Amino acid sequence: MSKPVSVTFTKSSPAKADTAVVFATSKSTLLPSAKDLDKKSGGLISAALEIRENFKGRHGDLVSVILPKGAGYKQVIVVGLGDADKLDELTLENAGGKVYGALKTVSSSHAAVLFDHENGFKEGDAARALAAFASGLRLRDYSFDKYKQPKKSGDGKKKDEGGLKEISIVSANAAAANKASAHYEAIAGGVSFARDLVNEVPNILYPESYAAILQKELKPLGVQIEIMDEKKMQKLGFGAHLAVGMGSARPPRVVIMRWNGLSGNGTDSGKGTSKKTKKGAGPLAFVGKGVTFDTGGISIKPAAGMEEMKMDMGGSAAVAGLIRALAVSKAKVDVIGIVGLAENMPSDRAYRPGDIITSLSGKTIEVLNTDAEGRLVLADSLTYVQQTYKPSMIIDLATLTGAIMVALGLEYAGAFVNDDALWKKLESASQRTGEKLWRMPLDEAFRDEMKGSVSDLKNLGNLGRYGGACSAAGFLEMFVENNTPWA
Repeated sequence: MSKPVSVTFTKSSPAKADTAVVFATSKSTLLPSAKDLDKKSGGLISAALEIRENFKGRHGDLVSVILPKGAGYKQVIVVGLGDADKLDELTLENAGGKVYGALKTVSSSHAAVLFDHENGFKEGDAARALAAFASGLRLRDYSFDKYKQPKKSGDGKKKDEGGLKEISIVSANAAAANKASAHYEAIAGGVSFARDLVNEVPNILYPESYAAILQKELKPLGVQIEIMDEKKMQKLGFGAHLAVGMGSARPPRVVIMRWNGLSGNGTDSGKGTSKKTKKGAGPLAFVGKGVTFDTGGISIKPAAGMEEMKMDMGGSAAVAGLIRALAVSKAKVDVIGIVGLAENMPSDRAYRPGDIITSLSGKTIEVLNTDAEGRLVLADSLTYVQQTYKPSMIIDLATLTGAIMVALGLEYAGAFVNDDALWKKLESASQRTGEKLWRMPLDEAFRDEMKGSVSDLKNLGNLGRYGGACSAAGFLEMFVENNTPWA
């Protein structure tokens, strides 16, 4: 993997920096550091902004300018932040990502970001603003190139390709920002871990190896890990999950990740032992679909684009990334993460359309389409986490149905929520982070659509593609017990 760019905070600009990054707000108003650099360059920056009529200082506007000798830098990138009175952490995180992208397009090895803490933030908020900006840089600095051979020089040694190596964020609040940055670094680390899992190739990432990766990565951070093999799953009754994995030579797994940040990770391996649980409010539970490769099984998918089905474990990767972020940041919360891992393959052992399987809940399910497998994996995990840990809230995450993408496209994730108070929390988090959610309907009609004629349930609705995401959510809702808040 490529070495990440170093991002540091400092009170003064390093002498070796070759590129400056400065800011402007709406109406192309240069902030103090930009004005100082403009003066040193003989007004070259302001002149360039006048010529570039499309630069208005709006959020995302960018202009790069080559500087004359004596200006202190070889070049400068001017970044628009929009209205000064509307700046927030999300705006600056997004700006960090845009700055990183701009720096990769110019010839720079070390950039100095001249950050003015006066730019609309109170003194106490400046550190978090800086940390958010740095987070944007780190999140954009991601690549998955582990399978590419490094370029070599004539003597056979690894070639130094140059490029961006270091970014220094210059501010009077550098020390406080460095402290505030730990929270954002934990989140960025969790995101990168999730991205690595999603990008990993299916001959390397399969249920057994995936479980081993989670144990290796998370156990040293204080996360309690339990791995169920197929024998234990069979003993407990994970009939729906096991059916999905029957066609593969690689047997399924369930991985339970426990972060007891509130009650302490020194507790024994007994279930539901957190202090909050004893008071009647159990841990938060996150359930992830982890189909490491989905051919569709007997109901096989078209060949075009099937290689992307290595990403059908994205929900489980999100759960794993979350647990990692919580552990690194030592979050004061008790959380259970459970991921159901399986490969959905066609073979002489694969489950078939027409089969009736018995889930962990005891509900029987008629299989109408083996490509509607994610809901089967999730159903057993939902039952297990409720019966074992009595969570106060459940969120399941999954690449479940292409129908939701037909409905919402790529900009929003669909959210099916059975509790208005939980939805308000999710909506607030969505607005703070820029991770857009759109609430979709849960209705008795969708649940009725998934009821079977020869079994309790069936894994495909009567209307085929119409409302496919809604009927899938209706199916899962029938595995939520005791009106537990669920999304």
